[in-house]
Amino acid sequence: MTQFLDVFITGLINGGIYALIAMGMSLQYGVARVFNISHGEFIMIGALTTYTLYTVLHINPLLSVVISGPIIFAIGYLLHLTLFRYLKKKSVSAAAFEGNSLLATFGLMFIIQNIALIIWTSQMRGYSFLTKGISIFGAQFAANRLVALGVAVAVGVFFYLFLARTRIGKAIRAASQDPDVAGLMGVNINTVLALCFGLGALMAGIAGLLISIYLPAIHPTIGAQYTFIAIIVVALGGLGSIPGSFIGGFILGIVGSIVTFFEPGLALVSYYLIFMVLLIVRPKGIFGK
Repeated sequence: MTQFLDVFITGLINGGIYALIAMGMSLQYGVARVFNISHGEFIMIGALTTYTLYTVLHINPLLSVVISGPIIFAIGYLLHLTLFRYLKKKSVSAAAFEGNSLLATFGLMFIIQNIALIIWTSQMRGYSFLTKGISIFGAQFAANRLVALGVAVAVGVFFYLFLARTRIGKAIRAASQDPDVAGLMGVNINTVLALCFGLGALMAGIAGLLISIYLPAIHPTIGAQYTFIAIIVVALGGLGSIPGSFIGGFILGIVGSIVTFFEPGLALVSYYLIFMVLLIVRPKGIFGK
């Protein structure tokens, strides 16, 4: 029972982080039509910014989102308003824009990563926060990991309600279904697309914040692995499906935890195996249309 709880809750913790990351990427692709290969770099920025604010200014990591969140959102918002809007104007078709933006995000990934290397260097960094152990039916978990799970679920649910219940959320959903008609109905498409890209970056930044409070070491090159995981989760849940990304994140987290229990070195292999099987059996994903 103790081993089962350890594997299951560890899977939920990882799954919560995967869900946040994938929801952000799904929003960027589902609405803005940008398949953002640099998504993981925003996770890295969130993690290292939180580390700096805590170790230098002694700001509580959970409260540091008040500072880091608007900065990361603004970076994402401005990137779409400038770079991707320009690419869209110059692309001859929607398919050409998707291809051009994909190539642009490859370059963006290396640019952000190298700027981070200049600022933080390649040194491994980490800090201690809420490391006290908590027992759940005999299984021990660090408090920071449980806090990360709770915050990830809360943010994911809040974000879904934001899209489903608010006026801005309805505009975002309208833009994802038919941007031309949404524009005729008074929706400022350029602003909505930039907003979606900024919100996706913000979700990644919050995931980075949560990763930093329990990972023993963070560094400027951690982003790529999370980008690959986000791609798998988005494909698993269905491209553009926010609920699918949320549920898919937890599914992948639990599967990875089970595989790690038996053979730690095969966790990433299991993710890619799921991805390949999914592309063959159900390429549209769980909630895909």
